[in-house]
Amino acid sequence: MTERQLAVTRWGVFVVALGAALWATDAPIRKPLADKLPATSIVFAEHLFLALYGLPVLLWQRRTLQRLSSRGWLALLVIAWGASGLATVLFTAAFRIGNPTTVILLQKVQPLIAVLLAAALLRERLPRLYWPCFVAALAGAYLVSFGRDVLEPLWLLPRERILTALLALSAATLWGSATVLGRYVLTTVPFPVLAAARFVLALPFLAVLALVEGTFVRTFTVGLAQDAPRLFFLALVPGLIAMLVYYLGLRHTRASYATLAELAFPALAIVVNWLTLGATIDLVQLAGFVILWMAITALSWIPAPAPAGEPRPATPVT
Repeated sequence: MTERQLAVTRWGVFVVALGAALWATDAPIRKPLADKLPATSIVFAEHLFLALYGLPVLLWQRRTLQRLSSRGWLALLVIAWGASGLATVLFTAAFRIGNPTTVILLQKVQPLIAVLLAAALLRERLPRLYWPCFVAALAGAYLVSFGRDVLEPLWLLPRERILTALLALSAATLWGSATVLGRYVLTTVPFPVLAAARFVLALPFLAVLALVEGTFVRTFTVGLAQDAPRLFFLALVPGLIAMLVYYLGLRHTRASYATLAELAFPALAIVVNWLTLGATIDLVQLAGFVILWMAITALSWIPAPAPAGEPRPATPVT
C-alpha cells in the first residue's frame, strides 16, 4: 500500500468514527420519546423527516439507481427495511424497557457480524494485527457493557435485562449486516444516494408496520403534533448528518475496519448518557472505555492490503 492509500485509509477510519460519535446524541432524545410513544411511531416519524432529504436526492440522481443489479437492489432493500427500519424499531423498543446505555453498548457484537460477512461476501483480507485490535475492542466493549457485574451469570439476570439484550442484539445483527451490504452497494452508487434510498425505501415498510400495530394515526396525532422538534433533531443529527458522514468514511476504508471504528458510538455514549440521563459508570466501565478507544486508535494506523480488482467507489451522475 502506498503512502497516499495508507493516508486515505486512516482518514476513512477517522471519518467513520466521527459519524458514529454523532450517534451518541441519540439517546438523550430517543429515551424520553420512547417512554411516551410506541417505538414504531418514533421511527416512522423520523423517516418522514428524512424523506425530505431523500426524495429530492433520488429524483436528482434517479439515473444512478439504474446502475444497480438485482443483487444491488436486494442489498439496498435489506439495508432499508432491516437496518433503517426494523433495527431502529427494535433499538427504540429496548430503550423503553431497559437502560439506554446498556442497549447502546450491546452494539459491540456488530464487528463480529460484519467481519464474518465481509470475509464471505467481499472477500476482504485482514492484516496480521487486525485480530489483536478486534479482540481488544470487544474486550473493552464487554467491560463497558457489564462493569462490575462482568462475572454475573446471564441466567440470574432479571427478565427485563434479558429482553433488553435480545432487542439490542437483534438490532446490532441487522446493523452489522448493513455495514457490509452498504460497502457492496457503494461500488455502484455514491453515498448520498445510498443514504437517501435507505431512508425513503424504509418508509413503506414502517407505514405497514405502524398500520399492523395500530400506531399509524398516533404517529401524527401525538408524535408529530406534540414532539415534532425533538423528532426532527433525532432525524437530522444522529440520523441524516451522522449517516452521511459515516458513509463518506466508508467509501475510503474497508468494512472490517469501519465496523470497529463504529465502536466510537457506544464509547462516547457512556459519557453523553451519564451527563444527560444520569446513567452512571464504574471503574470497570471506565477501563473498558480506555481499551476501546486505544483499539480504535491503533486500528487507524494498521495498513490494510487491498483485495485484487476492488472496484472504485461510484460517483454521482450529473
